[in-house]
Formats: sequence, structure tokens, C-alpha cells
Amino acid sequence: MTKVAKKNTINVKGTEVALYRANADDYISLTDMAKYRDKGATDQIIQNWMRTYATIEFLGLWEKLYNPDFKPLEFEGFKNRSGSNSFVLTPKRWIEGTNAIGITSKSGRYGGTFAHRYIAFEFATWLSADFKLYLVHEFDRLKSEEQQSQSLEWNLQRTISKINYRIHTDAIKEHIIPPVVTKAQAKTIYASEADMLNVALFGKTAAEWRSANPAATGNIRDEATLEQLIVLSNMESINALLIEQDLAQSERLVQLNQVAIAQLTSLVGNRHIRKLGDGGGL
Repeated sequence: MTKVAKKNTINVKGTEVALYRANADDYISLTDMAKYRDKGATDQIIQNWMRTYATIEFLGLWEKLYNPDFKPLEFEGFKNRSGSNSFVLTPKRWIEGTNAIGITSKSGRYGGTFAHRYIAFEFATWLSADFKLYLVHEFDRLKSEEQQSQSLEWNLQRTISKINYRIHTDAIKEHIIPPVVTKAQAKTIYASEADMLNVALFGKTAAEWRSANPAATGNIRDEATLEQLIVLSNMESINALLIEQDLAQSERLVQLNQVAIAQLTSLVGNRHIRKLGDGGGL
């Protein structure tokens, strides 16, 4: 498992169930789900579920689909021994034996056994059809609320970006565009400045992005992440100040690229740095 992005809880028929996102996927606490049946025997309930042939077969199929490092021979060994009276399978034994990623064990006060949502839904089916129905309902409700929140945040940042763009273009008009120019000339200069920001933030011009994404209906900024929009908004304000200082565009490009790298590093970590370098670094 890599970096955990966010943790939430949902209430399923009076049982608080924790979930978190990792590697862009949702993981749900099997330990919390097992409390619905018996709060004092959660480990045993999970082990009873895992020792069955149907469960091991399902877990193995999931790993084969999503885990390139899964160990199929060890999986076959578990499957062949499943169902016997002496066979016991714990999450730790499964993870260590097969290099599984669909189930994970977390230590600490809020730890326990977590599983990818597909696996968690399968466990819920084994626990209780009634419980699974409520679990899926609450999970979908949470995802819907998260999407609405992200959409509102994205639209807010897009609006702020457009406001700063007006400040940015006013600075261009006052300090770069000659007193008498044609509208076509003015548009060319504006486009040049906009693309300078695109290169500083995204590593490519709008035309280069369109060429690489011919099926896209929007533009390079419409596809930006929330973090990128925040940085873009800041860059437009900074560029307006740099323009007032009469810095050449080439100098501003270098400075703004450094700003983009520093701010994205603070916002989302090093995972965005590789994207900034696509198409050639500065």
C-alpha cells in the first residue's frame, strides 16, 4: 500500500464502518463490518469467511486482475487446502503468502483488516444480504457527496482563476501591448502569455495538448486538477507583477515554472513533478 489520501466513516445499520482511499481505490474495514455480527469475535468471523473455497477463489481472481505481483502458486496451495477442518487462513497469512494487495491489515487505534470495495462487498454478502444492501447504499451516498463537493471546489477555483486571468490580461495590455495594435495582434500576444503559463504549469502549449487529446471537448485548463487550478490562479497574479517589473517573457517563464513546481509539491507531493517535466523541462 502507498499513501493514504483520505479516511471516512459510514453508518451501516448502526455500525460505524471506516474506509479510506489508497492508490485511487476505496478500502473498507472488514473488522468494522464484522462487528455487525459479533463485536467480540471480529477476527474469527473474518477468518471463517476467508477459509472457504468460494472466498479464496474470489480473492485470487481479484488479485490476478489487479495485482501483477500476485503469487498464483501459493494461491493454488491455499485453495486446495480450503474447507478442511484443520485449515485456517488469516489476513496476514494470505497477504504474506500470496503478496496480496486487495486485503490489508492496519495497526494502531483505528487499525484492523481493510479490503478493496469489491472484496468488502463480497464479505458483506456473506455476512448478511440486508447488511450489504445498506452498505452499498451508504457507500454510494458518500461517493455522491464527495463528487458534489469536488465539483463545487473545482468550479470555485475555476472562477477565481478567471478573475485572476482578467487581472493578468489587464497587466499585459498596459505593459506589453503597444498603444496601437490590431485586434489580431493583441490576441496573438494574449495567446502567447497564456501559453507561457501553460508551459510553466503543464509542460506544453494549448495546441500541443489539443494535438495529444483530439477527442477532448474542453481545453487544457478544463482538464486541470483542483490543485493545478489553485496554482494557476496564483501564477496569473505573480505573472502580472513580473510584467510590471518589465521582465522578459523567457525570464518570467523560468520563475513561474519554479513557482508551479514548489506550490504543487506543497499541495500534492512529488507525484506531480514528473508530469511537469513531460514535453521537456526548463
